[in-house]
Amino acid sequence: MTDSDQPAERHRRPAGVDSATVAAVGKLSEALEATERARGHLYSFHQLTGGADLALGEAVDMLRDAGHHQLAERLDAELIGRNVVPGRWTFQIVEEYDEGYYAQFRRLEREIRDELVAGRTHLYEAEMKEARRSHGRPGHEAGPGG
Repeated sequence: MTDSDQPAERHRRPAGVDSATVAAVGKLSEALEATERARGHLYSFHQLTGGADLALGEAVDMLRDAGHHQLAERLDAELIGRNVVPGRWTFQIVEEYDEGYYAQFRRLEREIRDELVAGRTHLYEAEMKEARRSHGRPGHEAGPGG
């Protein structure tokens, strides 16, 4: 195997790191990636709920214009601007998640990766790629320009 057909240094296991450690750090990174996806869904929830509240405001205006003042007032009083959970709009939920659980998860994942695998990312996947690719074949290069 030529040097150009080797993974980038950042995707090579540091000396002295065993397979169990690479697998454990890989699982930790997988968990963080799932948390990243959950965070994206939380932002979707935030944006969809905000959009629904604005559309609800339009519906209230349309009900008023159509002469349904009591129903419009009920929606206005009971739903527009209402907290989605006690004391919070969705932006507050997002902030608490980002500044609490999410920030702590990212911080710990980074610290553990730094301590155990010299901060390298995706070692487990990089080793899987090396094991699965057909060395020397087009489309199976170790990296770009390989």
